[in-house]
Amino acid sequence: MADKSMKCLPLSLSLMATFQSAVAIVGTPAEVFTSGTQYWFIGCSYILGLLIPAHIFIPVFYRLHLTSAYQYLELRFCKAVRICGTLTFIFQMVIYMGVGIYTPALALNAVTGFHLWGAVLATGLVCTIYTALGGLKAVIWTDVFQTVVMFAGQLAVIIVGVHQAGGLSHVWRKVTEGNRISGFDLNPDPTVRHTFWTLAFGGVFLMLSLYGVNQTQVQRYLSSRTEKEAVMSCYMVFPCLQIALGLSCVMGLVMFACYSDNSPLDNRYITSKDQMVLYFVMDMLQGFPGLPGLFVACLFSASLSTISSAFNSLATVTMEDLIKPHYPSMTETRAAQLAKILAFAYGILCLAMAYAVHLMKSSVLQAALSIFGMVGGPLLGVFCLGIFFPLANSTGAVTGLVAGLVMSFWIGIGGFVTQIPSIITVRPDNCTDMAATGNATMATVTTAMAPITDEASKPVGLHALYSLSYMWYSAFGSSAVILIGLVVSLVTGPMKEGELSAGTVYPLMDKAQDFMQKLVKSKPCRGSSAEQRQIGTCQEQGNGPVGTERNTRNEEERETFLPLSQVSYLEQETSV
Repeated sequence: MADKSMKCLPLSLSLMATFQSAVAIVGTPAEVFTSGTQYWFIGCSYILGLLIPAHIFIPVFYRLHLTSAYQYLELRFCKAVRICGTLTFIFQMVIYMGVGIYTPALALNAVTGFHLWGAVLATGLVCTIYTALGGLKAVIWTDVFQTVVMFAGQLAVIIVGVHQAGGLSHVWRKVTEGNRISGFDLNPDPTVRHTFWTLAFGGVFLMLSLYGVNQTQVQRYLSSRTEKEAVMSCYMVFPCLQIALGLSCVMGLVMFACYSDNSPLDNRYITSKDQMVLYFVMDMLQGFPGLPGLFVACLFSASLSTISSAFNSLATVTMEDLIKPHYPSMTETRAAQLAKILAFAYGILCLAMAYAVHLMKSSVLQAALSIFGMVGGPLLGVFCLGIFFPLANSTGAVTGLVAGLVMSFWIGIGGFVTQIPSIITVRPDNCTDMAATGNATMATVTTAMAPITDEASKPVGLHALYSLSYMWYSAFGSSAVILIGLVVSLVTGPMKEGELSAGTVYPLMDKAQDFMQKLVKSKPCRGSSAEQRQIGTCQEQGNGPVGTERNTRNEEERETFLPLSQVSYLEQETSV
């Protein structure tokens, strides 16, 4: 927990760096290069995706004095739900670690000839050593330094790229002529890969699964000195994420301005769009000593910040949720030693997962977000089920989580399998509307095809379900868990109010009622003087005995919900 001494600035930078991985550094510019700026609208999802964790999830977790986010599931439901949540998280992060460590190594190998598995081993071992030795405090402070390197590397590439392209005006002319500046695509079709609705609203659920209930982020919130600083760190992540997203998208536009007439993909200089960024860096910056190295450092900083956070959080949940309950008398020294061993073991496992990712042939950005959607969505659903629905019981939670995972993987894997023999076709009148049409031998991205208007080409039946945009995976999974969990809870007998542990349910309806009352009271009176006197009389009556009683009741509810005392509710924790 870094001695619960972290301030909001390093926390916010660490929160941003954790999921601003090499996947984003490589994948986002490549996405903009091939498909336009529609992906930029995912920045709209950051608003609700950070406000909701700041005002709901952080108060709940912080006031329960947790170490692992999944301890909440035992307090709210039972031990079985906690173990299911922990195992699901471990599965999610182990897979993602493989993507995060393999991506920069692949790009570096393709462009510079640096040995692929040498880069993978170097990244994995360096990260494993400093994470195991330094713990969360080392991870957070290295994240701060790595964030500065990431921003510096991207900014240097953009400045030199604009200069090489002939200036800002030339860049703007090229990207507008190439239809890379996308407007609001308000197409409500959920099977379209990127639209405004897909990114701005589907992205909210993805953000909630990352910044609301993911252990890597929750552990940072809980390491802050006070709850207020934890909330402030969540606020400060917003501008950091917007800057990171903006830099990545601008880099993609600059790349297009430089290569619009001579694309390395079309000329087969590279085999995948995910190699585009490093090819651009080595091609355009080779006459500037130090700058290619700065960007490579930027790429590996992004990778290290993500992998170190994953190692640390995996060691924490394994220790707190799977080992400590069976050995309650374990000393802190012994626990610390075991946690370091666990971090090292997860580092070795990460290298194995990198080889598994090597066997996949997919966009790294889409692969990474698909993993978080398929696994993070159901996890988000089970936390929302517990926090917002008092009637939900343990049976409903376990059933909903399992069913949600099965449905998410059914759709995700089905979509992956059906899209293997496909290429991406970009419509010139809307750069982000992509259609999968098949020729397995073609690996390049076609950018000058005519608009697809054939209605028969739209997927139907199961293919329509498999064609669901990967940005909706998280929303689909969490909704499935909540709906199935509520139905099963009602059938098996909803949980009674007296059975709930204090502070585990967020009083959403009471908060909404208080908010509406404040809105009504703040409205100015615009009627006649007689009406105003009548309203004034009603307000006086409302502030009389009945109003006083209501205010007293609300105050008591606020006192019983999430008390700010130092009493830990983990005394209720059980062991199998």
